[in-house]
Amino acid sequence: PLRAQPMRHAVKGPVTAPPRARAPRHDLRQGTPDASAFPRAAWLASYRRALQQAPDEVFGPGDPAGRVELREALTEYLARVRGVRTAPDRIVICSGFAHGLRLLFGQGGGGPLRGPLAVESYGLGFHRELLRTAGVRTVPLPVDEHGARVEELTRERAVLLTPAHQFPTGGPLHAERRTAVVDWARAQGGVVLEDDYDGEFRYDRKPVGALQGLDPERVILLGSVSKSLSPALRLGWMVLPERYVEGVLTAKGEREAWASVLDQLSLADLIVSGSYDRHVRRMRQRYRSRRDRLVAALAARAPHIEVTGVAAGLHAVLRLPPDTERSALKAAAWQGVALDGLADFRHPKAATADQDGLVVGYATPSEAAFAAALEALCEVLPPDGSAGVPAAG
Repeated sequence: PLRAQPMRHAVKGPVTAPPRARAPRHDLRQGTPDASAFPRAAWLASYRRALQQAPDEVFGPGDPAGRVELREALTEYLARVRGVRTAPDRIVICSGFAHGLRLLFGQGGGGPLRGPLAVESYGLGFHRELLRTAGVRTVPLPVDEHGARVEELTRERAVLLTPAHQFPTGGPLHAERRTAVVDWARAQGGVVLEDDYDGEFRYDRKPVGALQGLDPERVILLGSVSKSLSPALRLGWMVLPERYVEGVLTAKGEREAWASVLDQLSLADLIVSGSYDRHVRRMRQRYRSRRDRLVAALAARAPHIEVTGVAAGLHAVLRLPPDTERSALKAAAWQGVALDGLADFRHPKAATADQDGLVVGYATPSEAAFAAALEALCEVLPPDGSAGVPAAG
């Protein structure tokens, strides 16, 4: 009789997972809120209520537009807080800003919009790469202290802006430019994509209303809970002109495949119950305090460093002496401080000169870790009058 042969393995020895990058000692990267501050009790209460009250249809295929309960809650909330003019049937739920871009432009032109797309000369490279993959050419628009220079828009039919708080340089789009870009869209038959970045976190003046309120038929507003609650929830929304709703729904498909229906119902309850407002107010106070501590620490330890973009948002820009950004980032990495350099956000075809700077996210560390993170940051900044940074180590 044939005997079973022992199995032969092509790989000898234990199979191990690839090494993971070591987490930084101090995380001052932009883009994420304080994870320890997630409102667990309020979310759990809303989740329970939503689950108990959910009709049976909730557990079937989801509506690609999103649950009507959330769209109704967002209609009221965005009107009250951001000055948005819309209706539930003009809102489509998505899994975040990037997903919204994919639905609008689609892979291979599957969405209702086409390129080229004008974008701010400083912004997230991830979004530019997403658009490039979708076959959309992006045209950089210069940015100054008043936001994007919209007067330089030419033949493009669409422009992507962060008018509430330009990312990452900071500052709202000037009132005259807000009016001008809407006039441009009307005259050109075009559309403005409004990334409502940091719209809820303004500290020194009243919040700047959404650009969408100036012309709901010429502005698409995109928002999410990634900064206000957590990027882990994967919930966002698009407020659309009527002519784009059907095209976005066609691009999304016949059923909800991205955003959890139960999470949608929970967020709707969180908003309607007032818990979302209370959480945002609490976090606004916390982040303003952190912003003030960052500014005070820099004034005391590095008064030669200019701090900008601090009227709103979850990050600040530290303007550095020429030719010091790269060495500052190297010193920070050596000391275990995770930071972003301003050059990382610059459009590769931007005509403006490079500006040296650091983009410092002050929301990410926990309260217990924030003081040590500030101390470590001050240690790696270039000294006054030097073209370099202190030697690392």
